[in-house]
Amino acid sequence: MRGRTVATTKETMLFLMEQMSAVDGVRCRPMMGEYLLYVREKLVGGIYDGRLLVKNIPQARALLPAGRETLPYEGANPMLLVEEVDEPEFLASLLAALYEALPAPQPKRSKR
Repeated sequence: MRGRTVATTKETMLFLMEQMSAVDGVRCRPMMGEYLLYVREKLVGGIYDGRLLVKNIPQARALLPAGRETLPYEGANPMLLVEEVDEPEFLASLLAALYEALPAPQPKRSKR
Protein backbone atom coordinates (compact mmCIF):
# COMPACT_ATOMS: atom_id res chain seq x y z
CA MET A 1 0.00 0.00 0.00
CA ARG A 2 1.08 3.53 -0.56
CA GLY A 3 0.15 6.68 1.24
CA ARG A 4 -2.01 9.33 -0.36
CA THR A 5 0.00 12.07 -2.03
CA VAL A 6 -1.48 15.19 -3.61
CA ALA A 7 -4.41 15.72 -5.93
CA THR A 8 -3.76 15.84 -9.65
CA THR A 9 -3.15 19.33 -10.93
CA LYS A 10 -5.27 20.79 -13.70
CA GLU A 11 -2.11 21.21 -15.78
CA THR A 12 -1.34 17.49 -15.54
CA MET A 13 -4.90 16.60 -16.50
CA LEU A 14 -4.78 18.98 -19.50
CA PHE A 15 -1.44 17.53 -20.63
CA LEU A 16 -2.74 13.97 -20.47
CA MET A 17 -5.98 14.90 -22.23
CA GLU A 18 -3.96 16.55 -25.00
CA GLN A 19 -1.91 13.36 -25.38
CA MET A 20 -5.18 11.41 -25.80
CA SER A 21 -6.95 13.99 -27.97
CA ALA A 22 -6.87 11.77 -31.08
CA VAL A 23 -9.24 9.32 -29.35
CA ASP A 24 -12.86 9.86 -30.34
CA GLY A 25 -15.05 10.60 -27.34
CA VAL A 26 -12.33 10.75 -24.69
CA ARG A 27 -13.22 12.92 -21.70
CA CYS A 28 -12.48 13.19 -18.03
CA ARG A 29 -14.72 14.04 -15.13
CA PRO A 30 -13.45 15.53 -11.88
CA MET A 31 -14.02 13.36 -8.84
CA MET A 32 -12.73 14.29 -5.37
CA GLY A 33 -9.55 16.01 -6.57
CA GLU A 34 -8.82 13.42 -9.23
CA TYR A 35 -10.26 12.62 -12.68
CA LEU A 36 -12.21 9.68 -14.05
CA LEU A 37 -11.37 8.84 -17.66
CA TYR A 38 -14.09 7.86 -20.15
CA VAL A 39 -14.08 6.82 -23.78
CA ARG A 40 -17.50 7.23 -25.38
CA GLU A 41 -19.08 6.98 -21.91
CA LYS A 42 -17.24 3.80 -20.87
CA LEU A 43 -15.11 4.24 -17.75
CA VAL A 44 -11.62 3.07 -18.75
CA GLY A 45 -9.44 4.50 -15.98
CA GLY A 46 -8.48 7.72 -14.33
CA ILE A 47 -5.85 10.26 -13.46
CA TYR A 48 -4.85 9.83 -9.83
CA ASP A 49 -2.00 11.62 -8.04
CA GLY A 50 -0.76 12.86 -11.41
CA ARG A 51 -0.57 9.33 -12.84
CA LEU A 52 -2.55 7.80 -15.69
CA LEU A 53 -4.10 4.52 -14.53
CA VAL A 54 -6.30 2.17 -16.53
CA LYS A 55 -8.54 -0.73 -15.62
CA ASN A 56 -6.62 -3.92 -14.95
CA ILE A 57 -8.12 -6.19 -17.61
CA PRO A 58 -6.39 -8.76 -19.87
CA GLN A 59 -6.48 -6.47 -22.93
CA ALA A 60 -4.67 -3.71 -21.02
CA ARG A 61 -2.16 -6.16 -19.53
CA ALA A 62 -1.40 -7.44 -23.05
CA LEU A 63 -0.45 -3.91 -24.15
CA LEU A 64 1.30 -3.12 -20.87
CA PRO A 65 3.23 -6.33 -20.14
CA ALA A 66 5.58 -4.50 -17.78
CA GLY A 67 2.71 -2.43 -16.38
CA ARG A 68 2.84 -2.11 -12.65
CA GLU A 69 -0.30 -2.68 -10.61
CA THR A 70 -1.02 0.18 -8.26
CA LEU A 71 -3.89 1.43 -6.16
CA PRO A 72 -5.51 4.71 -7.22
CA TYR A 73 -6.59 5.21 -3.61
CA GLU A 74 -6.82 3.08 -0.48
CA GLY A 75 -9.50 0.42 -0.71
CA ALA A 76 -9.73 0.50 -4.52
CA ASN A 77 -9.09 -2.33 -6.93
CA PRO A 78 -5.58 -2.35 -8.41
CA MET A 79 -5.16 -0.56 -11.72
CA LEU A 80 -2.33 -0.52 -14.25
CA LEU A 81 0.08 2.39 -14.34
CA VAL A 82 0.60 3.80 -17.84
CA GLU A 83 4.10 5.20 -18.14
CA GLU A 84 3.97 5.79 -21.92
CA VAL A 85 2.18 9.14 -21.55
CA ASP A 86 4.45 10.77 -24.14
CA GLU A 87 3.28 8.34 -26.85
CA PRO A 88 -0.10 9.51 -28.24
CA GLU A 89 -0.29 6.64 -30.75
CA PHE A 90 0.22 4.07 -28.01
CA LEU A 91 -2.36 5.77 -25.80
CA ALA A 92 -4.87 5.71 -28.67
CA SER A 93 -4.36 1.97 -29.19
CA LEU A 94 -4.59 1.28 -25.45
CA LEU A 95 -7.81 3.26 -25.04
CA ALA A 96 -9.29 1.61 -28.14
CA ALA A 97 -8.53 -1.84 -26.70
CA LEU A 98 -10.09 -0.90 -23.36
CA TYR A 99 -13.17 0.53 -25.05
CA GLU A 100 -13.70 -2.63 -27.13
CA ALA A 101 -13.24 -4.96 -24.15
CA LEU A 102 -15.35 -3.20 -21.53
CA PRO A 103 -19.11 -3.63 -21.31
CA ALA A 104 -21.50 -0.81 -22.10
CA PRO A 105 -22.41 1.30 -19.09
CA GLN A 106 -25.59 0.39 -17.28
CA PRO A 107 -28.52 2.72 -18.06
CA LYS A 108 -29.20 5.16 -15.27
CA ARG A 109 -32.34 4.55 -13.27
CA SER A 110 -34.87 7.31 -13.16
CA LYS A 111 -35.20 9.06 -9.81
CA ARG A 112 -38.63 8.67 -8.28
